[in-house]
Amino acid sequence: MTRRTIEIESLADFDHHSAGARRLNGWFVQSVDLTERSAALAQLDPRGAVFLGCRLSPETEADLRARGALLFPRLPQVPFDPYRPSLYDATELYGPGSYSDSADAAIYAWTQAALPRPSLQHTLAAALHDHSVTDALDEALDSVAVQDVVGVMGGHALVRGDEAYQQAAELGRALTAAGRTVLTGGGPGAMEAANLGAYLSPWPDAVEEALATVATVRSYRPSIEDWVQTGLHVRSRWPAAHAGRSIGIPTWFYGHEPTNVCATEIAKYFGNAQREDTLLHRCRGGISYLPGRPGPSRRSSRRPPRTSTPPPRRR
Repeated sequence: MTRRTIEIESLADFDHHSAGARRLNGWFVQSVDLTERSAALAQLDPRGAVFLGCRLSPETEADLRARGALLFPRLPQVPFDPYRPSLYDATELYGPGSYSDSADAAIYAWTQAALPRPSLQHTLAAALHDHSVTDALDEALDSVAVQDVVGVMGGHALVRGDEAYQQAAELGRALTAAGRTVLTGGGPGAMEAANLGAYLSPWPDAVEEALATVATVRSYRPSIEDWVQTGLHVRSRWPAAHAGRSIGIPTWFYGHEPTNVCATEIAKYFGNAQREDTLLHRCRGGISYLPGRPGPSRRSSRRPPRTSTPPPRRR
């Protein structure tokens, strides 16, 4: 008999499922503050339960562990939640202040400080985080038919105001209006344009105005902050609560290329290979490849280019 799995991702989830329950067998409690639920936990059999980075009183933590629960601790000195239960949103990554003070900038700085040889703590925290993001992405796409998930891939080099940028936005708008869920690499250029078009799909007459707004800052260079603020202005003009849905899948591996704010949900990874594979294998409805060159990583741009010509065979 297969054990039933219950994922608890909020205090409301915990209260709902614990009402009338006696056992926590099969529960996965993910990054929930349970400091006010010590009495309730004391009445439940925790054997077979897994607590991932939850906040607990020291006494409750010791009690749960002694009675058979598996507890994954919160990780110190990490500027993100490695057990996060949901995808990111642009407002969470960028916050209300300057880009240099944002969560996105702090996490990217954390990755750079670990180079060239990240410690075990760094690699473990990143792996736990990326696993959680994949789980959250699974849940985000649960209600979407696999054939309706469509990828739009294109390079970062398209700048706002270019005709190709406008065409990418129109593609994203048309796909979303047709009931598709657009996935992109989540970065600037063609990726941003497709997310922007998807975002504006409920307001087709607004596309021209929004394109003109973002074109006032054509690139994220030299100022990421100015580039982000024009995108956030579009979001305030046409609220996200009513926007067309799309998902961006960026990576801190290319952290010097900022995540665009037009995707309504953001699955941001540390591992670029995992991010690329995730993007490709989920787009069962097809992938459109748009113009624009890829952005080389700062860590790899000094390497000589690889040739596709095979070496001569020995005779």
